[in-house]
Amino acid sequence: MKSNKVLLITSEFPPQPGGIGTHAYQLGTALAAEGKMVTVLCDQRSKDGIEESTFDALLKVTVNRTKRITPLFITFFNRINKAISLARKHDVVLVSGKFSLWTGAILKRVFKKKSIAILHGSELLLPGKIEKRLTSWAIKQMDACISVSKYTASLVGTLQTPNFIIPNGCMIDCSNLPPQKKMSQGISLVTVGNLTQRKGQHNVITALPLLLKRYPKLQYKVIGIPTEIDRLQALAYELDVSSHISFMGRVSENEKPHLLKEQDVFIMLSEQTSTGDVEGFGIAVIEANALGLPAIGSKGCGIEDAIKEDYSGFLVDPHDPESIDKALENIILNYDQFSENAKKWASNFEWPLLIKKYLEVIESI
Repeated sequence: MKSNKVLLITSEFPPQPGGIGTHAYQLGTALAAEGKMVTVLCDQRSKDGIEESTFDALLKVTVNRTKRITPLFITFFNRINKAISLARKHDVVLVSGKFSLWTGAILKRVFKKKSIAILHGSELLLPGKIEKRLTSWAIKQMDACISVSKYTASLVGTLQTPNFIIPNGCMIDCSNLPPQKKMSQGISLVTVGNLTQRKGQHNVITALPLLLKRYPKLQYKVIGIPTEIDRLQALAYELDVSSHISFMGRVSENEKPHLLKEQDVFIMLSEQTSTGDVEGFGIAVIEANALGLPAIGSKGCGIEDAIKEDYSGFLVDPHDPESIDKALENIILNYDQFSENAKKWASNFEWPLLIKKYLEVIESI
């Protein structure tokens, strides 16, 4: 029997930023385009909910949000209550994010509905023993897992649950954008992502003194929620590179393509944190590729699936400024070719292609 009613439970959802939320939005939109009736269960992350209500009204999916209340156990109870009510009315449950995975496992035990976990990486590297056991138990309840990269799939281990690999998709509008600026105006690097240790902006800043020896006019644009901006600004001041860095703050999805188009090279030097937070794929890399920006990214994480080595960019040790400098030099010397390659590479991650793989998994269980 066809699974036409899909419940997507996610730990993040736009309009607030976040990779898991962007993926959930694009997945839900792509499923709806295939004729599925999609309901999204997520949290209301703003205090008044006005921004979310305005955003939700324009979507082709139904969004059911849970308001976050203190103490947090009330929010958790309300979330479970809504999930139970909605699960009764749907054919298949997709879960994305740590808490969603745990919720989905409970629903599977109660309702025996088709259940699929979408795994991003960080939920598999939790530091606490109880969290790890709970996650392993939850994955075992699933009919299938979809890992967003080979790296993420390698973290799952041997849990007996079928594990498919489907990368994150790209849904960025490249039309009606101005032509890319000429590098004669100075080389511009850009990172998009929350300003945190995992995203690795500090690794780029640490490499700037060496990069500036070769490219003295180089500028680094940092786009994202300024969570740890004080730490990054202090590092920039210490290394005397503050004049070469612009902190742009959070930008809207409409603004982002225009800002990216004005840059030359995307750089994401992510690293794993002590709490197990890790880059599971790096969709921001593909979005930049689609706009013609070659990329430099970290080895040893999901970004390895987002960059085709020596084609769309280069993979480097994020703590080795010399390898970063060499990668940038190679890109600049052959910029037009790398830029064209990046666009071609990004076409492999378009949702009309990827959603067919999702549907195959859904109908196979």
